[in-house]
Amino acid sequence: MIITNLLIAGIKAVIEYVSAHVLTCLVPAFFIAGAMSALLPKEKIIQYLGQKVPKYKAYPLSIVAGLMLAVCSCTILPLFAGIKKKGAGIGPALAFLYTAPATNIMAILFTGSVLGWNFALARIILSVTFASLIGIIISTLFKKEDIEEEAQAAPAIISAEAKGTEKLPFFQKHRLIMFFATLLAILIVGTRVNGYLRYSGISVLVIILAILAKLLFTKEETRAWLSETWSFTKKIFPLLLGGIFIAGVLTKLLPQNFLATFMGKNTIAANLIAALFGVFMYFPTLVEVPMAKMFLGLGMAKGPLLAYLLADPVISLASILVVRKFIGNKRTLAYVGLIIVFTTISGLIYGAIVH
Repeated sequence: MIITNLLIAGIKAVIEYVSAHVLTCLVPAFFIAGAMSALLPKEKIIQYLGQKVPKYKAYPLSIVAGLMLAVCSCTILPLFAGIKKKGAGIGPALAFLYTAPATNIMAILFTGSVLGWNFALARIILSVTFASLIGIIISTLFKKEDIEEEAQAAPAIISAEAKGTEKLPFFQKHRLIMFFATLLAILIVGTRVNGYLRYSGISVLVIILAILAKLLFTKEETRAWLSETWSFTKKIFPLLLGGIFIAGVLTKLLPQNFLATFMGKNTIAANLIAALFGVFMYFPTLVEVPMAKMFLGLGMAKGPLLAYLLADPVISLASILVVRKFIGNKRTLAYVGLIIVFTTISGLIYGAIVH
């Protein structure tokens, strides 16, 4: 009976994730990642986010890009994989991976309105700081691997000019900008718009995207884009589902008085447990805010609450499984370990100040 209940909890978590995120969130992200891998010039990524780019240029650019995307720790994975495959340094790539779910504009505004602006201010300052520090530390520790990966980064699969350049010189010149802007618009509408407007808006944007692909890109380029999209989907999606299933099972195993018993005081253990809970559990972007409000009402102390709030949106068991596939065991372990250490210490200090 217990095993049956655990299996049902895991399956329910997978069904909820698939119904809420795959069509309007994850699918557009896969198509963006495929376009990054197939169409973006390798030299452009390396020019702005490569291992040799000065930190004062690469990291702010990665963080600003993340701030503009209100996506969860799973939806950001294909985008992370896309820029990493094109030659982005591990540091800026991880800063982007960290920032988008942790510090996007929607998350900060929602945090301020629900939990208070002291939580929101702490969240944005610490998240931006952690994104930079974690990226710098890992890129320093694994500099040799980073250089090797940059040298092996995938070039644009097809570089042939699109047909009709003599008729559409302006559109041809800016075709990548228009193409990626449309893809990002689909992702934004799918994640931020509700009801009839979401699906009607996506439908219109998909038609525009199909027209752009037909008029401004060769058949070889389009095939390369679709092929790369499918490649990312095969690598990432099964791991995500497995991670979501396990997270659902773990959630079912937690005792009802877990929060008040283990995280009701601002101790090192309480903050560590809160950080670990945030690291391995999965909640969609912005859902961590009402969850934190509920945890506060159930007896969680403010320090552990911040530790959870800093860790939960950034990473989950599902995203760990995927990140490991792209950056290896050692760097993944370092990434997860740094998140746990930083969020635990931050919660402890915040709890001591705020009480």
